[in-house]
Amino acid sequence: MIQLFNYYLPLNPCSFIIQSMDLEQEEALYEFLENTTEPFTMDDVTNYVQDYGGESSQERSKSGWLGVGSGQKRDKKLVQEIGAYLEMRKIAFKQDNLRWVSRRGCFEPAVFAITPSRLELLNGILIPGHRCVPFANPLVMPHRYQFFWKGSQVPATTTEAPPEDLYPYYCIYGEEFAPQYIARDNNKNEEAFNADPYEDPPEVSIHTLDMRVIYRECSFVPGDRFIVRASNWKECLFELEKAGKDDWSRADLDVWMEAAENGFEDSFALLGPGASTEEQIAFAYWFGGKRMRNVPAYSLEEFLFEKTNRIEAVAFGIETRFWFAGKDIPDSKGIQNYSAPPDKTFIEDLLFKKNIPISEFVVLSYIKDAFFRNEKDIDQVINRLIPPAVQIDEAQWDIVEEYIADAMEDFSKGYSLFLDQGTGPLRQRVAELHTAVIELSARLQKGEIEHAWLPRHTFILLSQIQGHAAALLEDLAFDDSPSEAEITAIDNSLDSMIDTYSEIKELINSAMDSFRRSNLTVIHGGKDSGQLWRMIQISISGLDVWRRAIVSHECTIEELHKLIQAGMDWKDTLRFRFYFETPDSVKEYLHDKMKLSDIDFRGKRELAYEYGSKWNVKIIIMSSYQPARDDKKRFIAGEGAAPPEQVDGPRHFRKLLFYLEAGGITEKNSAQKELGVNFTGSFDLDKANRNLRAVFLDE
Repeated sequence: MIQLFNYYLPLNPCSFIIQSMDLEQEEALYEFLENTTEPFTMDDVTNYVQDYGGESSQERSKSGWLGVGSGQKRDKKLVQEIGAYLEMRKIAFKQDNLRWVSRRGCFEPAVFAITPSRLELLNGILIPGHRCVPFANPLVMPHRYQFFWKGSQVPATTTEAPPEDLYPYYCIYGEEFAPQYIARDNNKNEEAFNADPYEDPPEVSIHTLDMRVIYRECSFVPGDRFIVRASNWKECLFELEKAGKDDWSRADLDVWMEAAENGFEDSFALLGPGASTEEQIAFAYWFGGKRMRNVPAYSLEEFLFEKTNRIEAVAFGIETRFWFAGKDIPDSKGIQNYSAPPDKTFIEDLLFKKNIPISEFVVLSYIKDAFFRNEKDIDQVINRLIPPAVQIDEAQWDIVEEYIADAMEDFSKGYSLFLDQGTGPLRQRVAELHTAVIELSARLQKGEIEHAWLPRHTFILLSQIQGHAAALLEDLAFDDSPSEAEITAIDNSLDSMIDTYSEIKELINSAMDSFRRSNLTVIHGGKDSGQLWRMIQISISGLDVWRRAIVSHECTIEELHKLIQAGMDWKDTLRFRFYFETPDSVKEYLHDKMKLSDIDFRGKRELAYEYGSKWNVKIIIMSSYQPARDDKKRFIAGEGAAPPEQVDGPRHFRKLLFYLEAGGITEKNSAQKELGVNFTGSFDLDKANRNLRAVFLDE
């Protein structure tokens, strides 16, 4: 099991962006976006950024500067930089080819719904948590939001509970981030979480809204909702009013739900998994249109976790994202880092092309690490920054060498080993981890192993570790030493990242060993002499359930269907069909008698198998295999017990597994009944092959 590490990172995914705009220009861009509510053009924002620094933001706002071009001559390079920034960072919405809309301009006039839980009604509270995403400025923590009822501010209170009772109110940010939001609610929570990064504290305290008077005044009952209006997106001010559970028609709610599902699916199709769930949700509301940003509406929690069958939370390495229900987020082919600068300097661009997506501040951190080690050999710095597995030619080496030599000369006079004693050892550990991740990624990309053999989301996991390590290196590149509490938090996070890296590396090495063994062919005579067979992998989308099997090139689609049924211990009660996608994303369906050797894949060698309306299986055609005499089709490996076919899809199956492991007695009994008394949760290779022999008795 890959371990989730505690993140010592800003909640804003854009916080560590380093690019050609200087810091003042970057600050100006964010100030513009935080204050403008009308659609704007590149002229508007570029003029604002160019004029930034004279007047205060209040003076510029009062004078009507925001959203109005000054007509001055624009810096064309700055226009390109701002455009690249907005395109890459997804911090504003493109309305058309000329105009953009800020997050504030999109969400400030919008209206949404919050449905208090029974627990909140019972205790007379409301937990803001993730309820206001994306209608709140992501730079403001939820406990800082202010709510108003009939013109008066709702008073705040505190609520004490075990962290696991509170996580559901923050999980839309991503289950892995819920502890971080609770920890940052107050200093005592942060100290409690940092005391042991591997165990939750027994109890925490969070800021909540005191709703007792409002619930009594309105006779709130379960199912009643709040209509919430974002009166000030930047400051996170919200107005509340009540909507009874029967006030809205099912037809109106269905219209909203259709807009929401389309919005999310458009977001996935156009932007992929994105940099965060908050980014995904913001763009879903944008693509969902004005109907999605108005009531009648379901609360976001109701929609995502109870109503929709088209959207679900899925694994994304050690994080989670929302995605098409029943489908996996595909792995990348190399390191990806959303914080890599969109308009790169020459050294950043050189490293980026070598699959090292870092900013110059990371390079500076490596240089400061060399000072801490008392190293003067530039080659040693380069070999850590660019491990030997990453190939660079002599000219590129010379460029990097010259850059580092100049930087070392510039910073050597100001470096103090004495002042670096607190930060230096930490920076050194982070740099070593970052180097190891880059080297492992480079080794995997050399083609020594088919990617289908790698653990699930290998490159996504490596990207996440690399991205967080790079962000820490940026933070540790400056002269200001972190506080003792910050160093403790970074240390805890780093320990978890190293554990995660060690585990994924071990899994990768095991996969590479298995791959090499599988490719050792022995020449045999017999009925199949000279005929190569194929190794295939079948996996259920949305679950960590997969099988590997040996089949003949002459295997038909009908036989492949029977093999999948045997491997998953299914009973062949649902309709099925096979298809593959052409390079232009057209689905080509396959008839039962077609053989694997007959298929012209015209691209990656993958098939899709739809079984009923809930189960999607991916079949990857892997390496060739030369069979022994009298060899038969058979399973050779697998993981995870497959869900019984009558279970209502991957999301429900994962919920049953959770109940089986950690639920109460009633939940465990219900889950065991639905899964079957013989369900164990593990893959039985012998049983799979017995099933297979029973299906193919004539062989």
